[in-house]
Amino acid sequence: MTTSTAPHTANPTDATLNRAWSVLEAVPDPEIPVVSIRELGILRDVRHAADGALEVVITPTYSGCPAMSQIAEDIGLALDAAQLGPYRIATVLAPAWTTDWITADAREKLRAYGIAPPTGQCGSHDANASAGSKEKVIRFVPRSLPAPACPRCGSAHTERLAQFGSTACKALYRCIDCREPFDYFKPY
Repeated sequence: MTTSTAPHTANPTDATLNRAWSVLEAVPDPEIPVVSIRELGILRDVRHAADGALEVVITPTYSGCPAMSQIAEDIGLALDAAQLGPYRIATVLAPAWTTDWITADAREKLRAYGIAPPTGQCGSHDANASAGSKEKVIRFVPRSLPAPACPRCGSAHTERLAQFGSTACKALYRCIDCREPFDYFKPY
């Protein structure tokens, strides 16, 4: 099980791992095909298991994410096509995925695609936690965040229409200025 709190990076001295990372970089998220599973932080690690097989570690954006079986299938197809077997795919729930793991490039791709990227930090970097602590504060009361800017016109004059958008990890908003609806990738 991986213990880092951010997606892993390739090992510069291992050609097989580097090739696997490169192949998996091209695997798109099935719900948002303009970003890869690596850019979203779903792809956590690629390593050699004790038996020599590649082990691909993924973390869902939330525990009930219906796309995880498709993501695992797409990973398998990509590794098979690159002849990188044998492999196994491990789904790891801890540490929990956070929108902080979405890369800057992916945030810009989301915006260009018409999805407002998450704003702020999810709180996984709690200033009140001690330096060595791995504990996270669980909040049951939603934080008050400013409304996201419209990904089409950039206006901050937006309103939430529904807590859930096209998927459970997004909310539905509308721009008051250009009147266009858009999804907002909720920070968590």
